[in-house]
Amino acid sequence: MTRTAHLTRRQGATLPTDLDLHDVVAVATPRAVEVWLEQTADPRARADELAELSDAQVRTLIGLLAPDSAADLLGTLDPHAAAEILHVVPPAVAAGLVDSTDPDEAAELLRVLPDGERAAVLAAMPVARSAVVRGLLAWPEESAAAHMNPEVGTVRPTMTVREAVDALRAQPDAATDSGEVYVTSDDRALLGALTFRDLVLAAPDVLVAALMRDEVVTVGPLVDQERAADLLRRHHLAALPVVDGGRLLGVLTGDDVADIVEEEATEDAVRQGGATPMDVPYLRASPLLLWRKRIGWLLVLFVTATITSSVLQHYEGELETVTALMFFVPLLIGAGGNAGTQITATVIRAMATGSVRLRDAGRVVRKEAVTGLMVAATIALVGLLRAYTQGVGGEVALTVAVSAGAIILWSSLVASVLPLLLRKVGLDPAVGSGPLITTVVDGTGLIIYFTVARLLISALGA
Repeated sequence: MTRTAHLTRRQGATLPTDLDLHDVVAVATPRAVEVWLEQTADPRARADELAELSDAQVRTLIGLLAPDSAADLLGTLDPHAAAEILHVVPPAVAAGLVDSTDPDEAAELLRVLPDGERAAVLAAMPVARSAVVRGLLAWPEESAAAHMNPEVGTVRPTMTVREAVDALRAQPDAATDSGEVYVTSDDRALLGALTFRDLVLAAPDVLVAALMRDEVVTVGPLVDQERAADLLRRHHLAALPVVDGGRLLGVLTGDDVADIVEEEATEDAVRQGGATPMDVPYLRASPLLLWRKRIGWLLVLFVTATITSSVLQHYEGELETVTALMFFVPLLIGAGGNAGTQITATVIRAMATGSVRLRDAGRVVRKEAVTGLMVAATIALVGLLRAYTQGVGGEVALTVAVSAGAIILWSSLVASVLPLLLRKVGLDPAVGSGPLITTVVDGTGLIIYFTVARLLISALGA
């Protein structure tokens, strides 16, 4: 008897502890789904097993989901994996699935659907929930308001503690996982905030106005999501209210910020590699999409790299006269590129976390200049020893040492300025690291190398 047949026959019995989604579909009971969700908590593992199901099996699985299990499943999948489920079910069923999630999660999921599918799902959702989600979708994707939860627990300042607790109980869908309760007027103007702990410990007849704190850190709806996330982290907040004209629109929680930070870190890493960030997970990207995202910067870098070959051609006479110079070209330009990449990565990260701003450019340059001098001296000494051990002569060895130090120092200065300069002209500073700084330093480093060679090597007519 096959495993599937055996499982089908024992539906009423205790389910095995190694259920996979094929087993769940075979058993076809809500309890089997619950067991699988308990056993498979890793979002990636869930997505991988879902990808192995046929469309018919996915529809069977969806038919077994209760509201809680639907929210559990969709809430742990990335939006693109969740969208694969919505593609194969009717809009009414997809609307029920989306409605089981929080509004901000629903908006994230619907953003990745094609326009036609998104409109059909929104039309099939309950009118009130659809209006809330449409409101989130109306904000720019990179804004703080696009990621907020608009369902926030609120109370009035004139309420007693007893009345405030009753009011919160009447808001079962409100976001309260941050532990914060917001005090608003009748027209939703934000007046202050207090914690659940404040409510629990206070006497029932105490007014909310006596407990709330008036100063609340807020963020505007159009503020970039990364700046909003940084604001929440720097102030060590449990939640960050999103306010427009004094009115409370929603709240960003720690979970929202974690997703934003992960997304921004991924985008920065891709940009530092000289590519354009993708809108889909890597494994879901087609070769054509990968080509489109990479080819632009590769072409720019390829054309820029022709500077290196032009410099080598210009100094062809020097290379023919002292062939030993060619031995150290990869070593020197590699050292310069590596030093520059280290600095840009550090500066860009400091800029992303808000610890370095444009006004700090002078301090950054001075710090990296001093550090660059120390690094240059160390690399120059190692380069001198390396050249001597290869038996190329004192003049060439000295040229290598001086050039190595000069290239490292030059690379340090360029790398410390470039990210700040890119930010100044409105470009993403992440594109200033990695391949770009390496390409720039390669060409200019060679010029430094051969200029030093002309000055120090007698055979070149210095």
